[in-house]
Amino acid sequence: MADSNVTSLFRSTAAHSPSMAALARESDGTGPVDFCIPCNPYFPTPAMFDEMAARLREIITYYPSSADTITAELCNLLQLPPQCVAMGNGSTELITWIDHLMVRESLAIPVPTFGRWTDQPMETGKRVDMFPLQESSGFVLDLAQYAEFIRKRNTKVAVICNPNNPDGGFIHKQALVQFMDAMADLDLVIIDESFLEFADAEVEPSVVQEAMLRPNVVVLRSLGKNFGLHGIRFGYLVANPALAGRIRTMLPKWNLNAFAEHVVFILKEHGAEYAQSLQQVRRDRLDMASHLSALPGLTVYPSQGNFLFVRLPVGAEGTVVRDRMLTEHRILVRECGNKIGSSSRFLRLVVRPQTDVRRLVSGMEQVLYGTRRGAAVPELGTGTNYSSGTAAVDRLVGATNGAGMQNLAAQALGTGTSGVGMPMPAPMPVPAAAQMPMQPQAVPMQVPQPQPVPQPQPQQPQVQPQFEPMVAAAQVQQMPMQQAPPPQMPQQPYGVPAPAPAPMPQGPTPTGVPARNGLTAAQVRGATSPNGMQNLAPAPATGWPNAQSWPNAAGMGQAG
Repeated sequence: MADSNVTSLFRSTAAHSPSMAALARESDGTGPVDFCIPCNPYFPTPAMFDEMAARLREIITYYPSSADTITAELCNLLQLPPQCVAMGNGSTELITWIDHLMVRESLAIPVPTFGRWTDQPMETGKRVDMFPLQESSGFVLDLAQYAEFIRKRNTKVAVICNPNNPDGGFIHKQALVQFMDAMADLDLVIIDESFLEFADAEVEPSVVQEAMLRPNVVVLRSLGKNFGLHGIRFGYLVANPALAGRIRTMLPKWNLNAFAEHVVFILKEHGAEYAQSLQQVRRDRLDMASHLSALPGLTVYPSQGNFLFVRLPVGAEGTVVRDRMLTEHRILVRECGNKIGSSSRFLRLVVRPQTDVRRLVSGMEQVLYGTRRGAAVPELGTGTNYSSGTAAVDRLVGATNGAGMQNLAAQALGTGTSGVGMPMPAPMPVPAAAQMPMQPQAVPMQVPQPQPVPQPQPQQPQVQPQFEPMVAAAQVQQMPMQQAPPPQMPQQPYGVPAPAPAPMPQGPTPTGVPARNGLTAAQVRGATSPNGMQNLAPAPATGWPNAQSWPNAAGMGQAG
């Protein structure tokens, strides 16, 4: 595969890596070893593929059943009520409909994360409040900080990916439920559990049962990633009947294809194989993390997904590593320079069997160190033909302040409207549920407010010294909820921040204008510290499901 072809392929897919089909067309018809696309390498089994191949003509010749029929079969398997479920042609279809139907004006999301959660709302002119996960704290999401961030910006919708993509960060169930209840006054709280099947930090980590009982919570789940079938494009969401029904009524009657139907209907016969595949991925994750951590200067972050987020040694540039791995070793890796909140120093590497991992590690050694370990590949010089997409993303968010629409900042500031020709809504009272504590009284739920500056200074974490050390979300989970007294905060009209030395205007921040005292999306990239935590150990392997039962979204076993 020629270097020029590699460069052109990655340039033409700014948001993602090239498809395996595109890479195969540029070579001898076979794709590289795939450490990029996060799917399950052990499922379906070879026997299941043989079965699908034998029925290929029938599957692709005839129309599938209606989406209601396929959804009912999935719900029977997962022990979920059909009225609380909507199936889509991939989770991105559901994200699109959630944005169109349920996101009014603003959405908060920790970054880096799955790109559609930032790009989709910006494409429809919403304000995206990006909460930067700090490299200096291992990209751990602190829910108390995130909640305060949301309050200060009057954000209407909050999103949490659990585990998060690309770093694999995990939030325990109790902490998530506490967060959901504290955000009960928001339009919507979305928990994206697309990779949760691979987690083993908790026996029953999903919040789908809790989501069905709450008025503003949606849980998004993937099937393609878990089942190793990205090409089929199917996923589902779980919510209370009103929310799920609102999405379901907008979807086409035949939005699911015949392959998706066939797989859903044969899954009940293969529950044991599926559970065993998840168990093997978890074992492989620990083994792969151990081998990668042995490479000098390479940092491996803890992950509960089926991928590992790694920081390259100082001096290594991700696009060079990516392209050399592909052209010299026929290995495809995910360089993360085009993910907001990340940079080209980071790769996301999908968990694969040990044979493939040995090949990956050997290739990384040669590309990073050559004949001498510890000598990293040089950074890019000027005039290079390589591009990670970072510059294009920075131009977009710099021109729009993260709103996704051009020239709205001046209009909004000049007119005093929300930036889309609509008057600002009147303040609303905050329900009592929103006053639930997020962490113990001994640790105030206060967050240092990042200041917008032309060029962020990553080497100086924006933490004010008078604040006590913050408790990570995993620690919050371990504390009984009844031992966490509510913070002493007077009730405020909705949309008005707590008293501060400088007065703040009421009402939501206009679309296209940086959130009050916050970062613009263009500044998020430089907000992480270069002095990241070294030698982070992988998460322990606990709570593997019983191989004789079907692990379903509700966290309840069903005989396979």
